[in-house]
Amino acid sequence: MTVSQPRYGKEEFARRGDEIYESQVRSQVEADNHGKIVAIDIETEAFEVDANEIAACDRLEARYPDAQIWIVRIGSRHVRQFGGRTKRPV
Repeated sequence: MTVSQPRYGKEEFARRGDEIYESQVRSQVEADNHGKIVAIDIETEAFEVDANEIAACDRLEARYPDAQIWIVRIGSRHVRQFGGRTKRPV
């Protein structure tokens, strides 16, 4: 298995991914896919949506084997949440 090497620094990678999501992808996916993952190739602007991030990435890599993938959770600022949550009083 070949591992693709990043071609961009972290800041450029994030900037490109966020820009493509906001300008190209968001309007196409947001209405019916809240909480799902969108995997975006930051070079081709191709994307895949799935509830499972690995499935979305696998489908995108099947189409574009050298994809540089940026992942976004639709409707959220975070792909994953770490740490505990504060309990709300019932």
